[in-house]
Order: sequence, then C-alpha cells, then structure tokens
Amino acid sequence: MKRRLLLQGAAASVALGHAALVRAQGSAPRLVSLSGGMTEVVYRLGAESLLVGTDTTSTYPAAALQTPKVGYMRQLSAEGVLALRPTALLATNEAGPARVLDQLKGAGLALHLVQADHSFEELRAKVRVVAQASGRVEAGKALEADLQTQWQAALRKVAQADQQRRSQGHAERKVLFVMAHGGRPQGAGTDTAAHAMMTFAGARNVLSGGSGYQALTAEAVAQAAPDIILTTQDSVDASGGLQRFWQFPGLAFTPAGRQQRVVALDAMALLGFGPRLPQTLDDLRQRLA
Repeated sequence: MKRRLLLQGAAASVALGHAALVRAQGSAPRLVSLSGGMTEVVYRLGAESLLVGTDTTSTYPAAALQTPKVGYMRQLSAEGVLALRPTALLATNEAGPARVLDQLKGAGLALHLVQADHSFEELRAKVRVVAQASGRVEAGKALEADLQTQWQAALRKVAQADQQRRSQGHAERKVLFVMAHGGRPQGAGTDTAAHAMMTFAGARNVLSGGSGYQALTAEAVAQAAPDIILTTQDSVDASGGLQRFWQFPGLAFTPAGRQQRVVALDAMALLGFGPRLPQTLDDLRQRLA
C-alpha cells in the first residue's frame, strides 16, 4: 500500500510539473501518436516534425521506427509519455489502460481519440483528427478526398471480381486469418480488423461464428477447412519462416495447407486502418483470387 501511494504521488507530481510546462511552451504542438495508422497519417500530411514519440505499433514509414517509443498502446505508463513533453496525444479507443489516459488528461494533454470500428470511416476520422491536431486542415481535406476516391475504386474492383467469380460458378473463398506474433497462434473471429478486411475483399471468414481473437486448435482448424490462410509477415517471421508456420496445429491438413496457399501482408497495412488501406484492399483482393 505504501509503495502504491508513493507511485501515485510521483505520477501526480510529474503531471503537475508537466501541466506548467505545457502552459509555457507556446503554440507549436508536440504530438505523441499511440496508433500506427494515425502515425502514418502524420507522415502523409507532412507533420512528422511535430511528432515527438510513438507507440510500438508505429512501424511505417521506416522513419517512424526511429522515433522515441512509449511502449505498446494498450500498456502505457504516464511517466513514459510525459517524459517526452507532449502537448497532445493521437490515439484510438484501444489505447490504455484507462487510468493512465486519465492521468495524461489530468496533466493537461489534449487527447484526440478515434473510435476503432474497422471501417473506412475510421480512417477518415483519423485523417480529420490528425489534420486538426497538427494544424494541417486543408492538407487533411485533400488527403481525405484522395483516399475516398481510392477506396471507391478498390471496392468496385472487389465487386467486379465477385461478379466474375459467380458467373464462372466458382465457390466462395474460405479464409482463415492466423495471428502468431508471439506464443500460440490465434484466429480472427468477428469484431476484428482481420475479419473486416476479409469481408471487404469479398472472402468468407471461416471463424465468423465467434467474436474476437480465438486460440487455434488442430480440431478447430480442420473443421474450418480454409482454402487460403491469411496472416502477417510478422507472424511468418516470428514462426521462423513459412516451413515452420505450416507446422502450427492443423494447418498442413487443410485445403490451404495441402496447396500451400498463404497470403502474408505487412501487419499495419492489413490491420492498422491507416492511409494504405485502399491500396492494401486492392492487393488483398488480387492475392486471394
């Protein structure tokens, strides 16, 4: 109990000191991004000079890897963020823990939150929020319009491909998304970014009977019988390469495993709902064909 009170007192002291510092800093924003997708928007708007820190999901572009890191967006500490002297935070509702966000708001930081609902509207909201926070509103409007055009073009291609598939009597593509960045592999059910991307691409998620990420067993994988495995390049690398990836329970005995059909994409391009979203959907459509 005593140690907890000391830690809370230290956090409060840091917060009070930071609030005073923010008031003295002038008008130039100092941004910390807690979302890989929002970090990408910062760079697309040419506002990277305002970025003083990012979370570990901010891996693109390559320059984002060189920014000071504040940890994983769901496991933040107030002290680590405040040490960078930011004036504003860019995040989705997935950031946390909640008590840390409360501490950061109490320190005088502006918290710009976007609802992560795995939609194109999520991306549009990220662009608007970053544009406002960085003072690049007009550039944000131009980027949003450009992304809208790209997105509609990508959706039209999906619709055309689906119509062609149906006219040729081809069966619906059954896809299993496997996440294996560390530890046991998990599959994606509904309410996940992976499920949204599979749906946008016109494929059927074989785990759509469940919600969220689910531990994969050999029995579940065999019963799902996917035609294609969708994963991230990080998952393949963490597994030790494709040969080891296929050794996860049950994968080798599925139609996808027998034909060695796997699509591995950059994790943040596929799941981050950043400005690469339209391009990634078009790439996914082609590779799932």
